[in-house]
Amino acid sequence: MSKKNTVQTKRIYEDASAHDGYRILVDRLWPRGISKEAAQLDEWNKTVAPSSTLRKWFAHREDRFKEFEARYRDELKLQTEELDNLKQRSAKQPITLLYAAKNPKTNHAIVLAQVLREL
Repeated sequence: MSKKNTVQTKRIYEDASAHDGYRILVDRLWPRGISKEAAQLDEWNKTVAPSSTLRKWFAHREDRFKEFEARYRDELKLQTEELDNLKQRSAKQPITLLYAAKNPKTNHAIVLAQVLREL
């Protein structure tokens, strides 16, 4: 029986905690106003972030989130190796997907977390 995978999301601007486990920034761009030291990252994985084209089209508009999610899931289908690596890591320890977006309900990290839980 395999260990339950723990994948959570968190804004990079929130303080790090012991419950975060392995901290991964999943944004393509470095977040404004935060130093690398303050971020306390274990990894910066740009590969699983939405493409620049998709990110710019979405523009964090809630009315586009459903379509964004579908397009982003299509992009993630091309990242099987990276997704497998993240899934394997989450089986060994909790992972926290860090993002800079302001809205905690309509951002790419929650989509990525759902995809990882579905694998």
